[in-house]
Amino acid sequence: MDQAISLDTIVSFLVSTPFFDMLDPAERAEVVRIMEVQRLTDGEVVFREGDPGDAWCVILDGEAQVLKNTAEGARELAVLKRGACVGEMAILDGEGRSATVKAVGPLTLLRFRRARFEQLLNLGSLGAYKLILAMARMLSQRHRLLTARVSKAASREDSVAEYHISE
Repeated sequence: MDQAISLDTIVSFLVSTPFFDMLDPAERAEVVRIMEVQRLTDGEVVFREGDPGDAWCVILDGEAQVLKNTAEGARELAVLKRGACVGEMAILDGEGRSATVKAVGPLTLLRFRRARFEQLLNLGSLGAYKLILAMARMLSQRHRLLTARVSKAASREDSVAEYHISE
């Protein structure tokens, strides 16, 4: 884990990751300049639900567990793997974190601090705007998946309710 990550490794990762595939080499270079590498060990928290949205991250290596606080305790929503983005909602809307994210085993993240990312946006960086578009597309896909799950759950509840009513 203490081994340094080469720039070639990071660039190869970015080129092969769909989230960054619309960036040209100059735009990738802009993004790499503001990026930090963060390493965590098993169980370490990336951020907690409610924390300020100070950065968004992309998983370079390892897995991260997404947890949501409920009345019954923390509930796992997802396990994210290499190439997945986390923290984009808080970056886009400025609200607190919607869930807790923690490492499942060793985890290496590419971290983009909000202030530095906003500097790129304020400078008119096309690469930063392309990443905002990628975030919007990803959030749209997640929303569609969630809508389908809610619809399916509602259909089951309706059919169960109808079944019980007709007994």
